[in-house]
Amino acid sequence: MNTVFEDVCDTPLQAPHDAPSPRAGRYSTTLPRIEDTGSVTPHDAKALTPLFFERLAELEEGTPEYQYARNTLIEMNLSLVRYVASRYRSHSDQMEDIVQVGTIGLIKAIDRFDLSRRTDFAAFAIPHVLGEIKRFFRDTSWAVHVPRRLQELRIDLAQAMEHLSALLDREPTVKELAEHLQLTEEEIIEGIVAGNGYTAVSLHLSCDGESTQGAGGPAFADLLGATDPATEHVEDRYALASLLQQLDDRDRLIVHLRFDREMTQAQIGAVLGISQMHVSRLLTRIIKQLRKGMLGQQ
Repeated sequence: MNTVFEDVCDTPLQAPHDAPSPRAGRYSTTLPRIEDTGSVTPHDAKALTPLFFERLAELEEGTPEYQYARNTLIEMNLSLVRYVASRYRSHSDQMEDIVQVGTIGLIKAIDRFDLSRRTDFAAFAIPHVLGEIKRFFRDTSWAVHVPRRLQELRIDLAQAMEHLSALLDREPTVKELAEHLQLTEEEIIEGIVAGNGYTAVSLHLSCDGESTQGAGGPAFADLLGATDPATEHVEDRYALASLLQQLDDRDRLIVHLRFDREMTQAQIGAVLGISQMHVSRLLTRIIKQLRKGMLGQQ
C-alpha cells in the first residue's frame, strides 16, 4: 500500500492552476498537489517539507503558488503542534487555545526557516511552538485544573494508603489498593500518576524553594518562555514519541514512571506489584526495543 509521499512522487501532480508568476518558472508546475493534507503522515511530511521549502524560496510572495506552498507546509506540519500540545493534555478544557497558539509558533517557524542551514525543520519548529505555548501560560496565568474525578480519587488513595500502610506495616501494592477501594488496577495507576503530576508550587517561588525572590535566585515564572537547553535533542524526542505509541500499556507506564516521574525500579515494582528484578528486565527489553527503532529511522 503506497503512502501519500509515494503517491505524490510517482504522479506528475500540479500546483494550483492559476497562471504562474514570472519568478516561479518551472517550480510552479512541478510542485506536488496534495488535496488532503490530513492524510499525510508525519513521516511523509518530513520527507515532503524540504521539497516545499525549496519551491517556496523560488516563488514570488503573494502569488497563488506561494500561498499554496506555504499553506500546505502549515497543514502538513500540524502534527508537530499536536505533539507539543499533547504535553498539556491535562488541560483539555483549553486544548483548542493551546493548539491555536502553537499553530502561531509553527507559522513563525515556517516564515523564519532557512533551508540552506541544513537543519531539520521539526527540530527548528518545535521550540517555536513550545515558546508560544509557554508564552500563553505566562500571559494568561492559568492554573492547573485537576478533573473532579481525579481529585476525589487522590483523596481516597491517600486515605487507603495510610490505612493499609498501618495495617500491613509496608506500602500497599496496586492490587491491594484496588481491592480495598473496589476499583480496577488501571484506575489506581491513573490516580497515582495524577497525584505525582499535580503537585504544584507557586510560580513566584525561587528555584531553590525559598519563599521569596532574590536570595534564592530567579522565580519559576521568570523561566517560562525561556529557551530549553535540551532543544537540540527535540528531533530525537519527536521520533521517539511515535515508537512509544507502539508499546503496550504496561511498557508505556514503566517508561513514564521511570523517566518522567523519575521513580526507582523498586518504587515501580511496588506500583505494579512485581519485583525490582522483574522491572529491571522489563526496562532492559523496552530500552533495547526503542533503541532498535531509533537506529532503524536514521
